[in-house]
Formats: sequence, C-alpha cells, structure tokens
Amino acid sequence: MNLSGIIAISGRAGLYKVIAQGKNNLIVESLDDRKRFPAYASDRISALEDISIYTYDEDVALKEIMDSIYKKENAGEAISHKADQKSLESYLLEILPKYDKERVYISDIKKIFQWYNILHKAGELKMEETKEVAEISTEETDATETETKKETAKKPAAKKAPAKKVTDKQAAPKVTAKSTGNKKVATPKSGTSRGK
Repeated sequence: MNLSGIIAISGRAGLYKVIAQGKNNLIVESLDDRKRFPAYASDRISALEDISIYTYDEDVALKEIMDSIYKKENAGEAISHKADQKSLESYLLEILPKYDKERVYISDIKKIFQWYNILHKAGELKMEETKEVAEISTEETDATETETKKETAKKPAAKKAPAKKVTDKQAAPKVTAKSTGNKKVATPKSGTSRGK
C-alpha cells in the first residue's frame, strides 16, 4: 500500500495530499472536496506513511494495516468509523490480532477505518505489490525473449560421429624380433599362430 504524500493535519477533519512544497509551507489538497490551501510548520502534520500501530510484539506500519483491510474487503470499503466500539475492536482484531489494547485507543481505531474509507473513496489506495509483480513479469518476459533470440541466432553445430575405440582384440598384433642363430625372425607378440 502506497501512502506516500498523504497527510493528516491536527484540528482538521479528513486527509490531504501534498501538492507542492514552499519555503515555509506545504500546498495541500483535501481528498474530500479537492480544495487546496497552505499548511504551515505551526500545524501539526502527520504523514500516514510514518504512522504505526502498537502491538504486543513490534509496531506495525499503518500501510500494512491498510493493505490487510484492502485484501479482507477485496478492494472494497471497510467498516464505518461510526460503528459501535465492540464492532470496531472486533474488526481490528481480525486484521491485527496482537494490537496493544492498552495503548491503542478507540479514537485511534476509528481514525484507521475513517482514513481507509476516505482513501478508498478518493481512489488513493494503490497496491505496491501488484506493481512489483507486473514489473517482475515484464522482466521475465524480456529475459525469455532475449534467450529465445540468442538460441535462434546460434547455428546448431554439426554432430560428429563418436570416435571408435579400438579394443585389444581389434588392434594389430605387436611384432617383436626373435633371434634364431644369426637370423632375426619376426613373430607376433600376442598368441596368434604362425603358418608353417
């Protein structure tokens, strides 16, 4: 889930998108009515991508929680932040079973679902994983095409017939010189018989 450039401003309802940055302020646009105005350093601004929720283990980034809601709802809207406390807590337990019940207040839980639904309505819920999968698929397709081109470019080498091995039986008999008196007579070394 990409929450980059989305902020909450203390004392103002809703969420805002950062449009531009000035010397002493930010130009922001409301995700509700698309009105633009400057936000100053004196305003308490919270970037959604920096917010995390307390759990009994490690803190979990808000974008991961938004991602879980998105998957649970099949890219649909979440429960209304105006629902009763028990329903909101039960819903959060489904997507974040180990959230710290002592440090995460009902007002925090309401904000999570309110913000999710604002982002959903504004069309700002973007899945990072889908983009990554698409990029990986494109890379794999390119790699496959490159390999195919390389294989096509190579001409198949003519296959050589395997060299025949000469066995001892097929080898020509070795000849040694055998002396008989003054004459040397050639006789086969291996047990082949000579004709008389």
